[in-house]
Amino acid sequence: MLYTSTRGGAPAVSSARAIVDGLAPDGGLYVMAPDEIPQLDWRSFLALDYPTLAAKVLSALLPDFDEAEAKTLVTAAYTGKFSDQRIAPLRAAGDDLFLELFRGPTSAFKDVALCLLPHLMKRSAEKLGDKDDILILTATSGDTGKAALEGFRDVEGIRILVFYPRDGVSAVQKAQMVTQAGKNVNVCAVEGNFDDAQSGVKAIFSAMPKGLSSANSINIGRLVPQVVYYFSAYIDAVRLGKIRAGQKLNFSVPTGNFGDILAGYLALRMGLPVGKLICASNANNVLTDFIRTGVYDRRRPFHKTISPSMDILISSNLERLLYLMSGDSELVASLMAQLKDEGHYTVPAELLEKIRSVFCAYCCDDEGTKNAIHSVWTGSSYLCDTHTAVGWSAAQSFGKAEGPTVILSTASPYKFPAAVLSAIGESCDGDEFAMMDALEEKTGVPMPENLRGLKERPVLHRDCVAPANMLEYVKEKKAESSWAK
Repeated sequence: MLYTSTRGGAPAVSSARAIVDGLAPDGGLYVMAPDEIPQLDWRSFLALDYPTLAAKVLSALLPDFDEAEAKTLVTAAYTGKFSDQRIAPLRAAGDDLFLELFRGPTSAFKDVALCLLPHLMKRSAEKLGDKDDILILTATSGDTGKAALEGFRDVEGIRILVFYPRDGVSAVQKAQMVTQAGKNVNVCAVEGNFDDAQSGVKAIFSAMPKGLSSANSINIGRLVPQVVYYFSAYIDAVRLGKIRAGQKLNFSVPTGNFGDILAGYLALRMGLPVGKLICASNANNVLTDFIRTGVYDRRRPFHKTISPSMDILISSNLERLLYLMSGDSELVASLMAQLKDEGHYTVPAELLEKIRSVFCAYCCDDEGTKNAIHSVWTGSSYLCDTHTAVGWSAAQSFGKAEGPTVILSTASPYKFPAAVLSAIGESCDGDEFAMMDALEEKTGVPMPENLRGLKERPVLHRDCVAPANMLEYVKEKKAESSWAK
């Protein structure tokens, strides 16, 4: 199985090459052909632990890694880094099922993939005989940045530069990034929103096609590890007696860049009995409108919300879905060109019908998000963050008529303490770091150890650039012999 560009203008490559390069030369995203998605016997996985399950899924999707090698990399990536040895535990709270993806070293779901990606990338480079250093460029809406910095910290032969929207992340998320130590890491704010940062990074890839890669979900090596926890969630739901083996299970996914929910679609295409994939959006509801109407239109107000990791109007991974469902790279290239030039596109009616056969979409604003946090806390004593709350709200709108639904719990509530405290009816005094302490005191829910003492850590990264200056900034940083601070 080779990986091809969604836009059809680049040669097919091995999975190792797709991981190292990140983005295809024609600006498209690497993905397998729709008829080459491997089929797995999920019933044979029911007794497996997470690392063994991950090795089977990874080796099927990344043919350059056999099962034994994948198991070695997974073990190295996860051992000792997660507070729960199950990696992605499924937890029942009242009538709800939450897939807890925040038990890793930065308390966000990105850890599941970004603990593993450095191992995949380094080994891929070795397989290809690439000896030049790799520069990872990443745009973040809040969680990817810290998870990528932590994952790639001090990895030999790789440097990582993260861009984040200056006023578009929480104080806790910002502190996690700007205090990041490591001889090969650099962090820079962008005077704009996440879409500005992401568009800037994509433009840099076009201008500097050699020696760059990505830790965003545009990199297939970042996306594939996320497929695993859909299988593990299904298996756990069977083990807990929440579903019968073979019964379809729905998933409600807080969605911004469309990577996490696309991983669920790949799991479905690989044979997992997935029912509906519920796309949960905040006030930036471009995906809700698209799934309901077939019109993708980013020409709308950008809202800064209390769920900032979803404050996105250009959802990059939707491009992969369009290709996987249509098999038509010319159509995808045309739609992406129209989005870039005109700010909108409309998919053919037949393609929209296919999308809506699998996906449904709901959204809620900040008030709805806070109401969801309050309802879950008072109803089942489960404390969820502002993104998980959007997923819960969407699951409630979807209802229970089509069977059980797993809600992806994507971050610790301690990353957004002001909003969570307010939602559960507590006062918000002091800065967000004081609110973290107050949240622990009021709820008794333990704060993740990686977030304790965050305020006292020294700030190591203070750079800030305009979007138009990102390319020159990268060139300057790439030329520097050392980033040690």
